[in-house]
Amino acid sequence: MPQLGGLVMGDVVLDDTCLFAHRNGEQIRFTRSERALLLVLSRNPHRLMQRSQLLGAIAPTQADASDRNVDFLVNRLRTKLGDSARSPRFIATQYGEGYVWIATSLPPVAPRPDPAPVSGLLAIAAIVPRHDKPLTDRADAVTKHMRDRIAARLGAGETVIVLGREDGPATHAARYVLKVSFQDNGDRLDCTATLREGASRRIIRAFRLEFGNATMASLLPEVERASIGIIEALQRNLAEASEGLGTPADQSLEIRLRNASTLLSASNPKWLEKGLQLRDARAQNPTSADIALQWCLHLFARLVLTNPFTGIGRDERDEIESEIEATVLDCLPLIETNPLLTLTAAKLLYFVDRGHLELAEDLADRAFARMADSAAALPVLGQLRQARGDFAAAVAFYDRGIEMADPDSAFEVHMRVLRYIALLAAGDREALKVPMAFSYESPHSPPDLSAMVTTLVTPASQQLPKAVSDVLIAAGREGARNAIEYTYMTSVRQLTSLQARANIMQGLLDHLTRLHGKDVVTPVVLIGTGLIAAA
Repeated sequence: MPQLGGLVMGDVVLDDTCLFAHRNGEQIRFTRSERALLLVLSRNPHRLMQRSQLLGAIAPTQADASDRNVDFLVNRLRTKLGDSARSPRFIATQYGEGYVWIATSLPPVAPRPDPAPVSGLLAIAAIVPRHDKPLTDRADAVTKHMRDRIAARLGAGETVIVLGREDGPATHAARYVLKVSFQDNGDRLDCTATLREGASRRIIRAFRLEFGNATMASLLPEVERASIGIIEALQRNLAEASEGLGTPADQSLEIRLRNASTLLSASNPKWLEKGLQLRDARAQNPTSADIALQWCLHLFARLVLTNPFTGIGRDERDEIESEIEATVLDCLPLIETNPLLTLTAAKLLYFVDRGHLELAEDLADRAFARMADSAAALPVLGQLRQARGDFAAAVAFYDRGIEMADPDSAFEVHMRVLRYIALLAAGDREALKVPMAFSYESPHSPPDLSAMVTTLVTPASQQLPKAVSDVLIAAGREGARNAIEYTYMTSVRQLTSLQARANIMQGLLDHLTRLHGKDVVTPVVLIGTGLIAAA
């Protein structure tokens, strides 16, 4: 984490890279687009920044982005910074023109070393007035007893820690944070507990503890009662993070979190098989956003699980993608509180590649903040980082997914394939010098799709496995043309870099043009990869 320094403005301390800020001791994190906007504004103080200038900073590659994107992000920044449009301290509106950064910076605070990393499910922090040693001792005893009771009920594998007085900035690393405030008012002890999600800071539960002014021994029943309530809130919130996409509510949390990973896998045939069932369900319940997004995953499966050598007509593809886009956009206001459905929307908007990359990033980041211990978000986050050219971050997400996956599972295969594509996009073929047979022989992927993966990652100078060569030869010229366009539309066009697109496609093009001639490469692929000169 960057050191705390940079701009100090009243109760806000803004890191000089705009990665995060602190306000009243609480950490504020920003999305990629929020950070880009904040950098432009804060580095141009007291200067009118027109919306077009700001739009260029947050969406340089999105031709159809609009001024509304800027207004939306400014409102979000104001909320996070505690600012007001009517009485601004940071961002003033110049109506009809743009925005002005008006905050006055004080001398920067001295940098502090990064706090020690904190990991675990729950971090508990006691908030006590300074210099009240008796109350501090009492608060420490209460929070440590609470920690023990919660940890005992949660069971093995879930870490609960009590933070020291200087550990506040590190609390963001815990999945949940419980702050317990204590104040001695003479005839009674006032105590309030607030349970939040660590990354999103969303309040899950807030309540008073009825201690009165009693001895420590008599406080324990109330601590026990509070601990049970906290555990119930944690379990309920964890369950809510995996609700949706038809997951049975009576399944255990562990199974639901694992299923969430496979439900969003590109190679999951379940959605293809449920077409008629989902069509009927939509007719019976047309207002259900959950069913609507399941239907979109069915449409998505029709596009990605089709035989690549047979292909799908361009008009049909466009019609399906238009339906996906319209349906997802209609659902967005209805799924704000459901991270699994929000993540689904991010995945689908990224895939259709219609100028929604910034929106998809925002949705995925917010979903991840609420389900960080689930592998479900990792492939989507990796693809979004990859689309922006941050291949190291993409590979890190994929490696984490591989680490969390069950060995030889469909999810593990999906993550390995995505990792290969990221390395190809980065032009890092050295990292691809590993046996590729697993992708062709995988029981979790149709043989034709597995053959395509093997062809993608095999350099032109290296001979393909005979089984793969036989598939490519049998496909013929038309099949090869369909396979090239299929690969470009499903795995390549979403990247913003032409060079990265060309890096992914090069091996496939070399193998298929050697077998079937250069005219199997369609104009849309040549233009989209910057290889038009090779036509």
